[in-house]
Amino acid sequence: MKKRFAKIYLEITNRCNLRCSFCHGTKRAPRTLTPEEFRTLAQRLVPYTDYLYLHVLGEPLMHPELETLLDTSATLGFRTCITTNGTLLRKRQALLLAHAEHLGKVSISLHSAEGSGVPVDAYLGDALDSAAALSAAGVVTVLRLWNLGEGGENTQNDTILAALHARFPEPWAENRRGTTLAPSLYLEWGERFDWPDLSATDYGEVGACYGMRDHIAVLSDGTVIPCCLDSEGDIALGNLFDSELADILASPRAVTITEGFRRRRAVEPLCRRCGYAQRFV
Repeated sequence: MKKRFAKIYLEITNRCNLRCSFCHGTKRAPRTLTPEEFRTLAQRLVPYTDYLYLHVLGEPLMHPELETLLDTSATLGFRTCITTNGTLLRKRQALLLAHAEHLGKVSISLHSAEGSGVPVDAYLGDALDSAAALSAAGVVTVLRLWNLGEGGENTQNDTILAALHARFPEPWAENRRGTTLAPSLYLEWGERFDWPDLSATDYGEVGACYGMRDHIAVLSDGTVIPCCLDSEGDIALGNLFDSELADILASPRAVTITEGFRRRRAVEPLCRRCGYAQRFV
């Protein structure tokens, strides 16, 4: 039976080892899930998705007990997906390869190097070596350059592309969202976007989003939010530590958001101020 959501984001830590200019960040208190908390939350998500993304904010490869979390996720039957800034890939490569069978995808944000001031050449060596190893093991590996457009840090993109050509010789295959570099290895382009923020410009109510349709997210304190970009938990629908997800999704606020998006209406103030959602207008 098809489950309700294509994926659910579960933030295992909101701590990060970088401060990237393109990242909204959070004023929430630093928090990292314990293995017991992770199991509690993940178990409650089992009926709703097959794909568990260990990310909202934070760097998931920083989690001190990542191996236990990956084991738990696999035991519960999830395909686990990881989004990383790439700086810890060499350190965590063996662990990820040991769990390759249960990894759904590893996404590496190559734009993190320039966005945080990390030396690009040294960064690329480790990131691309790990990408090659993961994709060779059959793990779908996506190299992201989500920095296109004016004002984005993209002056190093030519350097990054040259490194990719040297590491993964052509022919490459162009596709709708980017380029296939090798089996299971993809380069994905994207526009830089403005994160939703209650102090940002109100774009109006016309709009739609994949939140509540394609996915939901759970912050590291258990707060359920409708979208993976609600970095402050401004649209708190309930807490998964205290309530069943079915009850949270049936709450008046959650239902109103879902019905609004079906009518292409953004009913929440935060959703009306989301730069990412504007690409769907």
